[in-house]
Amino acid sequence: MNDEPRDPKSKEFSEWMGDQRRRLGIDRAVAAYTAAKEAALKRLPEMEEMRKEVRRIKEESISRMGELARQAMDSIADVKGTPYLAGDAAEARRIFCSIVGTGKLVVKSKSLTSEEIHLNGALEAAGNDVYETDLGEFIIQLRKEKPTHIINPSVHVPREEVAQTFSKLLGREVSSDIPSLVGVAREFLRDKFCKADVGITGANVVSAKTGTLFIIENEGNARFVSNAPPVHIAITGIEKVVPTLSDAFKVVQTLPPYATGVLISAYVSLVTGPSKTADIEKTIVYGAHGPKELHVVLLDNGRSEMAKDPILREALYCLRCGGCLYECPVYRIVGGSFGDNYFGGIGMVWSAFTRGDEAVAVAIDACTKCGRCKEVCPLEIDVPKMVERLKGKLVRKGHLSRKHAEIRENIERKGNPFGQSERRQ
Repeated sequence: MNDEPRDPKSKEFSEWMGDQRRRLGIDRAVAAYTAAKEAALKRLPEMEEMRKEVRRIKEESISRMGELARQAMDSIADVKGTPYLAGDAAEARRIFCSIVGTGKLVVKSKSLTSEEIHLNGALEAAGNDVYETDLGEFIIQLRKEKPTHIINPSVHVPREEVAQTFSKLLGREVSSDIPSLVGVAREFLRDKFCKADVGITGANVVSAKTGTLFIIENEGNARFVSNAPPVHIAITGIEKVVPTLSDAFKVVQTLPPYATGVLISAYVSLVTGPSKTADIEKTIVYGAHGPKELHVVLLDNGRSEMAKDPILREALYCLRCGGCLYECPVYRIVGGSFGDNYFGGIGMVWSAFTRGDEAVAVAIDACTKCGRCKEVCPLEIDVPKMVERLKGKLVRKGHLSRKHAEIRENIERKGNPFGQSERRQ
């Protein structure tokens, strides 16, 4: 009997693998997503060439990542926004806390980058009330769970359990009918947008030349978050910056069909500076109907280091469509536990650089390198090759599971993985 203490991630694997409600939620989502994506791509034959062009744009952008980040900051300042470059997660949290202060009502739209730096906890610890407004993030926040998908964070929660969560929130019985559940979230969050002091968003892509932020969504909550409060703060990784508006629009066209199976997202917001007007004597005044302040935090947090590796840098091309997860057999079997903030094989690379080797040392062995992720990736990112590269680096640093260490020792000492003594003829 093995009484060795179990690693927390291994324990989570085991527990989530046997969690039938998680499997049910993910299975339903996979079926719906696959059908929607196939239907969308049939209607977009031009997407084959478009995705290849976006791959070229990302290759150029990552090769100039530092330069483009500096150009974007200059452009943001030119349009009266306030840019920041955060070297790591701690610096980013300090920047946010200094802008927000304390005693504020904060509304957020979905942002993987804010999850990466553990932003909510920092703002709440500073004495602020923080509300996620994306439906999936709202569900996760209420349940005090962590996301299990980069696009659909509550994909593991079946509608029946969402109804239970909302019933507890409102103190009354809520139907598990999905439109009714959406209505509950709409009703509860509606006044938060207008009463909020600060709105926080991510950005899917940024034009370096103009300092324009592109925010892609379907729910409409990001528009409220970025427009209703007097202060808008956006956070995004430096890998999201591309040279021009034209480049950014191509990314915008490519992402939706692969992310959610739609031809184009319901809302694409372009934000270039705070709101302004020149209707009186052509004199520009900032802070008309929209925010008076725009702050943009560009985050490095391991990205520059990732770009130095000729193989692992390819992870920086990722558009965050999340399609690879629905095709990943391991992700589906373990109920979404294949990651922490970034998921799947490519998530192992992202987690290693943004949170440290310890974040992936156990989980990386779950990847079978089957290659399904590469096959469905719009940019054909070679995830199996990256996982193999990362695994080698981890082993050289001493991150090796007990069983693998035993096998290696057997090979070195006995010449075979089983530790058997050599038989004499």
